[in-house]
Amino acid sequence: MHLRTTPKPVSRTELLERHLSSLYQVARILSRTQPIEETLSQVLAILHNDAGMQHGLVTISDSEHSSLQIGAIHSENENITRTSGSVRYRIGEGIIGGILKHGTTMVLGRISSEPRFLDRLALYDLELPFVGVPIKNAEGTTVGVLAAQPNAPADDLLAERTRFMEAIANLLAQTVRLAVNLERGEQLTTERDELRREVRAKFGFENMVVGHTPAMRRVFDQIRRVAKWDSTVLILGESGTGKELIASAIHYNSPRAHRPFVRLNCAALPETLLESELFGHEKGAFTGAIKQRKGRFEQADSGTLFLDEIGEISPQFQAKLLRILQEGEFERVGGSQTIKVNLRIVAATNRDLEQEVDKGKFREDLYYRLNVMAIRVPPLRERAADIPELAEFLLDKVAQRQERPLHLTDSATRLLMSYSWPGNVRELENCLERAAIMSEDGTVDGDIISLTGLDEDSRPLLTHSSAPAVDFTDETMDERERVIAALEQAGWVQAKAARLLGMTPRQIAYRVQTLNINMRKI
Repeated sequence: MHLRTTPKPVSRTELLERHLSSLYQVARILSRTQPIEETLSQVLAILHNDAGMQHGLVTISDSEHSSLQIGAIHSENENITRTSGSVRYRIGEGIIGGILKHGTTMVLGRISSEPRFLDRLALYDLELPFVGVPIKNAEGTTVGVLAAQPNAPADDLLAERTRFMEAIANLLAQTVRLAVNLERGEQLTTERDELRREVRAKFGFENMVVGHTPAMRRVFDQIRRVAKWDSTVLILGESGTGKELIASAIHYNSPRAHRPFVRLNCAALPETLLESELFGHEKGAFTGAIKQRKGRFEQADSGTLFLDEIGEISPQFQAKLLRILQEGEFERVGGSQTIKVNLRIVAATNRDLEQEVDKGKFREDLYYRLNVMAIRVPPLRERAADIPELAEFLLDKVAQRQERPLHLTDSATRLLMSYSWPGNVRELENCLERAAIMSEDGTVDGDIISLTGLDEDSRPLLTHSSAPAVDFTDETMDERERVIAALEQAGWVQAKAARLLGMTPRQIAYRVQTLNINMRKI
């Protein structure tokens, strides 16, 4: 309950003098360098002590301007001050939320007459007037609300008090805008740091080194060495071998890691659009060019530009690309101003560029300009020994997406190793994701792998005689795994599998039936 003492009535002249003095004091406070919270609190104290506007409140909108939180409050009640930080007003909610939504001043002659007044803070005298005014930025967007209560009942001076509050709100606009930008900046900084951590986790060398074959070890060593320099890199390899992942690793482990990493698939665009996409265009350069647009080279300035499928561009466009690689400068389409950029080029192709040069389909000078540091990524069929580790790594990624544990059995691994993988790592990942979808209990075994269609159009990678030897006395293998391993070792001939296990053909046939083993035709 608020105890109210009726102040001595003031004349219009006296009120205007008080307002003028208060405006001067507020202007002085706003010129000081101090924390925003202190500035707002001092302004509200002036309103209370000198201008007759008590219970002052400043609320500040969030970055999306969808709700308001209290930035400062003037109250002699410590409990109210302490709990005010948790109070928020959604857009359109109550009087304060209504001011945020409509951006207009709200004046009540007596608070108790307005049913929308929430009084969440139990701060106001419900029998006195209330004045709430929007605080707007330069674009006219409401970024906060200033509210206070005259210390006297409504009279013919309420309009002057409202104009005074609007003048104070205009003075506070810059301060509140800074508070909004500061909050947004802190949010962006947090988001940026989180993204950087995610990027480092995704493209860090420790997460790329999946495989221990000499060919892949050589690739990883090349990536480490070339990442710290600005040399142009040409990544060669079949589709699905992870060329873009390697390009990303080179950038995010280089001195340019905090600068832009811009990608462009040269095969995805016709040549008429490729020039505009790479170099940008001026307004009116062609039909539909309604404004100036920066190309990928400008977007990647000071960072890295990844040109995928570089072998697909025409000889005519190769000449234009050669110039920027040599000189580091170009003109936008329809423009005459020469633009210089400083960036690193990483290119990739699944074509044999040396053969393309011999056939006259690729410029020899451009090839040598790109081929400063070549990294050849071996296809999966050339590093079959990496398949078990790679399959476990990829299945872990699927398990994280599905939010459940997934287990790859030995029989599934052996089947994966017997396939030639023309689609390379991408095909392997897709196969494992399909298998995970079809596994109800999270176990991915050989039968599940077969259901993905792998076995039907399989092109054998390993002959059965060269398949990895299996220890049939291994006690960690259950009976089903042991029978499947023997069948695989025997080329799915039951009599041979029976001899490997020390069984009769009848016994092996019985186990195939009871263990629900899917016999494959070789």
